[in-house]
Amino acid sequence: MPFSRPTLSDLRAQVLADIKAGLKGADSLLRFSNLNVLGTSTAGLAHLHYGYLDYIALQATPYTATDEFLEAWAALKNIYREPATAATGTATWPGQPDTVLPSGTPVARGDGYAYATTTDAVVGVDGTVTVSIEAQLAPIDPVNNPTGNGAAGNADAGTVLTLQAPVAGIQSTGDAASALTGGADVEKDDSLRARMLFAYQNPASGGSLKDYIRWATAVPGVTRAWCAPNGFGTGTVVVYTMFDVSEAAHNGFPQGTDGVSQFDKGPGTTGPRGTVATGDQLLVADSIIDEQPVTALVYSCGPAPNSVNFVITGLNTASVATKAAIASAIDAVFLQQGSPIAGSDVDLSSINTAIGAISGTQGFVITAPAANIPNVTGQLPVRGTVTYP
Repeated sequence: MPFSRPTLSDLRAQVLADIKAGLKGADSLLRFSNLNVLGTSTAGLAHLHYGYLDYIALQATPYTATDEFLEAWAALKNIYREPATAATGTATWPGQPDTVLPSGTPVARGDGYAYATTTDAVVGVDGTVTVSIEAQLAPIDPVNNPTGNGAAGNADAGTVLTLQAPVAGIQSTGDAASALTGGADVEKDDSLRARMLFAYQNPASGGSLKDYIRWATAVPGVTRAWCAPNGFGTGTVVVYTMFDVSEAAHNGFPQGTDGVSQFDKGPGTTGPRGTVATGDQLLVADSIIDEQPVTALVYSCGPAPNSVNFVITGLNTASVATKAAIASAIDAVFLQQGSPIAGSDVDLSSINTAIGAISGTQGFVITAPAANIPNVTGQLPVRGTVTYP
């Protein structure tokens, strides 16, 4: 039976009652009596003690621990909080041939987000210079920068970038030659706890399906992962990942191309045994290569979106706020039950239940889709249009 913690009012009443019972003839209820003041102070101290015991109880189990205590429980399973990571990619500027763009040149996006070049580069005969750049992360600050602001550094190819230090012979305005990817914020407690509990519940077993999921979700930015054994043939392993926070601008879908790690070793002196991944997928592949069994050929892939359109009758007069809540409810079910691995469904009954819990939706009927939504290999179901005829 759970312990019922007494409230501060209960403690005050109990202390004053004990004083009255112990001192016959004394009136402890007088407003400014010494006994009243001492009793109230004692009750307050007892209340603080109960609060501290509550805090200790929370930290005493990995299921409810927070902050550094959660990190300590997770470390017992070699699970560590993912740090903020910087977005990287390439950028291009026009200039005079043979002009050098030095490493460390500061670069800024239109909103002021800072990057810097990471290598020296020379303007080619075509009048352009392409160089690797990396986002500049500010130090973690509990008040001003608790997340690390790494995810904000991700940007699409073509994003305008400006040199912040003039370089003679090179124009200041250029753009991202490739998508800037890999940026992620400091991992939150809920995500760390989920990975930790998964590790406690699924001990390492030498390259099992759940091992690949654990390795993938340990990559900064990865929020969900699935594994398809022999997905591209015997001896292959396909790992699908989603970046729901760092790639929120793309609905969580990784930005890059599917493939294997650049460090995959083929027979003899040959290079990787498959097409090398790029962007977010390469980040995952390069992280898994040091954990996986040496003989497995692992493909890091991003699922393709499978848009599911909805027709909901009976709510054509619903408010904008209600329709927004319905959209969020559908997204939540897809987040929980959607998978790029065939063999399971997104239950229409779950979507009905989620919408029915929203105030003002009485009498609705989902006429499309008409049945459960099957998960398809390589595709992740997402909400398309929602029509209210």
